[in-house]
Parts: sequence; structure tokens; C-alpha cells
Amino acid sequence: MRVKVGFILRSLLVIGTFLGLLVLWSTLSPKPHDDSPFRKKEAGLLPKDDLAGQFKPVVPWPRVEGVEVDLNSIRKKGKDLPLEPGQQPNQKQVIQQQYVTFRPHTHAYTSPVLKKGVLGNLEPKEPEPQGVSGGPGEGAKPFVLGPEYKDSIQASIKEFGFNMVASDMISLDRTISDLRHDECKYWHYDDRLLTSSVVIVFHNEGWSTLMRTVHSVIKRTPRRYLAEIVLIDDFSNKVHLKERLEDYINQWNGLVKLFRNEKREGLIQARSIGANKATKGQVLIYLDAHCEVGINWYPPLVAPISKDRTVCTVPLIDSIHGQKFTMEPQGGGDHNGFARGAWDWSMLWKRIPLGDREKTLRETLTEPYRSPAMAGGLFAIERDFFFELGLYDPGLQIWGGENFEISYKIWQCGGQLLFVPCSRVGHIYRLQGWQGNPPPAHVGSSPTLKNYVRVVEVWWDEYKDYFYASRPETLTLAYGDISELKRFREEHRCKSFKWFMEEIAYDIPQHYPLPPKNVEWGEIRGYETSYCIDSMGHTNGGNVEIGPCHRMGGNQLFRINEANQLMQYDQCLTREGDNSAVIITHCEQKQHMEWKYFKDLHRFTHVPSGKCLDRSDLLHKVFISDCDNSKTTQKWEMNNIMAV
Repeated sequence: MRVKVGFILRSLLVIGTFLGLLVLWSTLSPKPHDDSPFRKKEAGLLPKDDLAGQFKPVVPWPRVEGVEVDLNSIRKKGKDLPLEPGQQPNQKQVIQQQYVTFRPHTHAYTSPVLKKGVLGNLEPKEPEPQGVSGGPGEGAKPFVLGPEYKDSIQASIKEFGFNMVASDMISLDRTISDLRHDECKYWHYDDRLLTSSVVIVFHNEGWSTLMRTVHSVIKRTPRRYLAEIVLIDDFSNKVHLKERLEDYINQWNGLVKLFRNEKREGLIQARSIGANKATKGQVLIYLDAHCEVGINWYPPLVAPISKDRTVCTVPLIDSIHGQKFTMEPQGGGDHNGFARGAWDWSMLWKRIPLGDREKTLRETLTEPYRSPAMAGGLFAIERDFFFELGLYDPGLQIWGGENFEISYKIWQCGGQLLFVPCSRVGHIYRLQGWQGNPPPAHVGSSPTLKNYVRVVEVWWDEYKDYFYASRPETLTLAYGDISELKRFREEHRCKSFKWFMEEIAYDIPQHYPLPPKNVEWGEIRGYETSYCIDSMGHTNGGNVEIGPCHRMGGNQLFRINEANQLMQYDQCLTREGDNSAVIITHCEQKQHMEWKYFKDLHRFTHVPSGKCLDRSDLLHKVFISDCDNSKTTQKWEMNNIMAV
């Protein structure tokens, strides 16, 4: 009995082993419809036979921490032919696709926590000492000089844009106003914040405004997070910015570094140069050369980036008066002073109040909030992420449009742009009378307009027609090669401008409606004269006047659209109350639809009054009066002006 049982067990073992080997052999035998993880490639080439059924795409598509990777983020390699409408990619094309994404976030960081009534862990424990006890400008109190300084003040404003006489008397370490909402003092931050390089570009900047910027950063930034301050001198020629500056920054033993451009690069490209020179910090923080950072400005600005490397942050920018050096919040926001960055369709920078849709995304009053665009002078971005974005478009020159370009690139290519209420930085705005820093001769004419055109051609898609409706003089403007920029957008599968307008910038058309098509545009010249209507830079209720035609556009460029609005940028010409004077003022889409241009008659008719546009060449005034075919002052012609 024992023998029989043993025999049966041995027989079952042999049979089981045989069946197992048979199943394994069947599994490993190649079949036409099988996925084969063991199939070899020779010399990096795919097999020449039909790939359908042999290789299958990975489903679901992979997810990388921090960035969703789907079909819209796939980059094609090789020489794939474009697909016909409705045609599905074959398996060979699928295999030759390469996933592209920004490097995933790896820095461990915990989100800030609001503990009401408990002072934040990185808040200063003691009041900041004054630069000079009771000195001028301390606490951002107004500092007003007597009439004996009038001439020297005007000279300094002309040269630098600010009252440098007063600035030079104010301590470089002065105290300032704390304009933060009270809630900001009770945020607690994970102390594993990323380190930063602060980059400051300057060109012929005044001494004390530049140095006060540097002093404020050193004074109000925890040393463990401040890797370096990088000064980029964009070919200044002021004596005080030469040897004196080099000697002065030595006191910080290498914390402050100075690099000099060998030619004038302009603010935009100088910032890209700064990104290459600033190598020590994990985050790049850009500041203008005439700022003062606020109390505990650093943690709230860098915390969102420490949590997600594809976030770019912008502090709330307060206004420092260029004459008295007081500090106050900017206007244009909601009742808390919070505003989103925006633009009108001629690409002029605007601010619009923070709306309910954004407020509902936040749990507390002072959390960062989304903004479609930034002003451009002050922002923070992870250094490697900035390089992955390609820095600024290398074709943008001097100044203008770069703030929109980087904003669109961030949003449409997978990042976020956040305004940070608890990080505040004061910024001095130039005063009227500043002579400016003209662009160098090698740049050519209209650099800002060319910048705008490059930006809209790359990022606006079909919305660019609205820009050209607002800026018709740019229709034939040569703007250079943008093929690399378009390739970047295609390879990174950046989203459309339509998506951006619907999901992020949805509220801009509510404040700045999409412009109707133009009927005519150009200078409005007195018929057979050399005098043109000129806004003189007036807006929001100022009078328009008559001046010599200069054929340069600008304040003499107008357009009349299909809605019967006679416009310049976002401003409309209209009658001043019951008077005959013609003024220029901001208008919405359905406002001031009151003009008709009769080209054959050389006449502008003000429809509501039935009167005609008239002028006095002697008094340089523009007004409406009863129509009279015999009056030559009621005859006009619109002549196109093209930017060059």
C-alpha cells in the first residue's frame, strides 16, 4: 500500500512538472498578436514589418508628480508626416513619440498654516530699528524740501526721474510702512524654503535709490535664504556707478556681486544675462533698481515655489512717491486693494479688481491668488524652471512686452502665476519731467511695438486680430524670426490662447471688451493742411487739440470702428457734457458710439447732436459745430501711418 501511494505521488509530480513546462513554453512562443517585452531593437531601428498589433501604447498615460502628462504634452520625434483630418496615428508614430514635461518637483515642503492670534514663526520679534533715529523719511513719512532746493530737485528729476536730492538725505536703512493686512502676521511657514539670488538690473540709476534697494534686501531677508545679490550694470556711464560702486559693495564680502554689460542690452536681455550670472540661489527674484522690500517679504513670496516649482510669484507692489518718498498701496483693486494683472487690446498694462470667482478658490483672505499677467519688474521664479521656459524671447529689445510674454508662457505651458498679498515691495515710479534713457542706435526704431507684435504672433493665436485692430500701424511691421519660439510652443504642447482667455483671463473682456473691426484708421489731418488732431497724452476726460502733424502715430493715431467709436487705444472721443469741446475718455464696448466718417465728403459727423467735427488752427482747439459745407475747418482726411 505504501509502495502504491509513493508511486502515485511521484507520478503526479512528474506530470505536474511536464504540464508546467508546457505552459511556460506556450507563453514564451512568439505570436503575431502578442506584446513582446523581449523583442530586440537592432541599431536603434524599429522592426520593418507591420507594427499594428505588435506594440500597444501605454494606457493610461503616465503621471509625473506636479505635472499631468497626457496626449497634449507629447512631443513627436523623427520625421512624422502630419495627419489628415480625422486620421489616427499609426503604431509606429505612437512609439516614436517622446514625453516632454518640466522636471518634476522634488523639494519636500509643507504648505503654510494660518494660526490666528499666534505670531508667525518667521515674523520679526522686535520692531525694526530706524536707519537714523528721527531722520528724514523714516517710517515712509513724507520728506519735503524747501523752495531753495527747487532747481536742484528739477535737475535730478530730469536726470533720474526722482527727487534724488531728497533721496540722498534719507537713510539707506530707513524704516518703512507695513502695509500688509493684519492676517499676514499669523502665517507659519515651513522653514525649508528655497534659497534665492536677487537680480537687480540698472542703467544710469541714482546712487541712493539703487543702494537703498540693496540695503532693504539685506536688512529684511533671512541670511540663510539669501544666496546672493547680483547687480547687472547695463552699460551705465555715470561716475558714481563705476569705482565707487565696486568699492562700496566690498563691505558685504561677496554677497553682492557686480557684472557689467559690454554694450547696452536693455532691461529684458540684461535680466536673461542676470539669470546666467546668478548661480547660487535656487530661486531668481527680480527687482527693479528703485525698490524697498517690505517686512517679512521673503517667506510668502518663495513658499509657493518651494511647494511647486512651476509656480511664479509676484509681490503686491506699493507705490513710493518719487518726490516725497511716502509709500501707499496702488489703486485699481478691490476693497482690500487686491488686483489682477491685465491688459487692453493694444497691450497697455492694466489692473483689474480681484473678482468673486478667484476669491472662492481661496480659504483665507491673504492666500496667493491667480493673475493672468504681471507688471514685469518684480517677480520670483525657480531658476531651473525659468531656463526650461527659455528665459525671455531673445528677440525682445530694451523694454516692453516681456511681462506679457513670460506671463503667457507660464500659463499656457503648464505653470501658474500667483500674486502674493503678504509679500509687499515698494517701487518708485518715475515723475513727469524725466528725460528718459533713449534706446541705443543699434536697436532701431519702434522696439516696444516690435516686441508687442512678436508676443501676439507667438502666443495670441486668432486673438491677434484684436491687437491689430487696436494697433493698425503695426500690420506691416517687421518683427524678426519667431520660428524657434513657435517650435518651443509646439514641442511643449502649450495650450491655446482661447483656453487661457476662458480659464484664466476670463474677466479681462469684462473690463476691456474685444474691439470691433476698424472702418478707417490713421492720423486725422485737417484737409490740405499740416495740422492733425492730437490727444497730447491726455486720457480720462482731457481735451484733444490740434498740433503739427508728425507722421509718427502715437498721440496722433486714431481709428473709427464699425461700432461708430472714434478711438485711441482704449479711449474714445466724445462731446464734453453739453459743451462743444471734444474730449478723450475711457470707453466700454457700447459707450460713445457717436461718430460717422464720410470719406468722400471729408467729414466727421457727431451723430447724437447732428453737428460736425470742427477745429481752430489758431487756438489749437477741437470742437463740434453746426455743419457747414463751406467751412474748410470741418474738412478732414484720415491717412494711414505705418510703424517702421
